[in-house]
Amino acid sequence: MIGILLITHNGLGDSMVDCVRHVIGDAPPNLKVLSILADDDPHRKEEEGRALMAQLDTGKGVLVLSDLIGATPSNIGRRLFQSGQAVGVAGVNLPMLLRAVCNSHKPLAEVAQKALEVGRECIVLMDTDEGCDVESRCANH
Repeated sequence: MIGILLITHNGLGDSMVDCVRHVIGDAPPNLKVLSILADDDPHRKEEEGRALMAQLDTGKGVLVLSDLIGATPSNIGRRLFQSGQAVGVAGVNLPMLLRAVCNSHKPLAEVAQKALEVGRECIVLMDTDEGCDVESRCANH
């Protein structure tokens, strides 16, 4: 199973994990959060991120999801990548996170691609008939 590390501003990652619990009933142990506050030392947070990556990587790799490309969380995420052991996606949203959690038993590159696709697919105008196909329960697949 791959690990999933959310690196986000303030409490966004923790709130997203709470949403995962709401939707699927629990947060899996392979999902961790690194919250970045305005006063945090980026070097210290990077060290915390490395420790979380080590906890999460069981040999299958880690998917790093960040909220905003170019900001401190994504910059820290970029520094955490090791060739073949991590993939990062910026612009995390709830559909993306749910897809990643529900598919974390698959290969890292496949999970990253699925997360990216559903993240884009689920951004729609609400007054249309468009929908998005996000697994609502991990047990369904």
